[in-house]
Amino acid sequence: MKPLDFSNITGFDWDEGNVNKNRDKHSVSSGECEEVFFNEPYFIYLDERHSISENRYYLLGETNEKRGLFIVFTLRKSMIRIISARDMNKNERKAYENLKKNSEI
Repeated sequence: MKPLDFSNITGFDWDEGNVNKNRDKHSVSSGECEEVFFNEPYFIYLDERHSISENRYYLLGETNEKRGLFIVFTLRKSMIRIISARDMNKNERKAYENLKKNSEI
């Protein structure tokens, strides 16, 4: 998959009914979700299975405090809309560490 172009992204779009879901369900704050997009390396993949009406992506990355997160998001015009966020599971953490080791960042 070619890298996503974030050059026209102006911010994050939080759904009113969804903004606290990740905090309540997985103890992940909105701020932590946003941090991951600014901390390299992160790895983004198209979520083909769930990309029905719009492209959905998942991201493996870390917060400023090195907390590994799995984030599902979509792009809406010039905004990133977070759909869900949680801690990486054991297999995702292992994959992330391997990708990080093999990346040039």
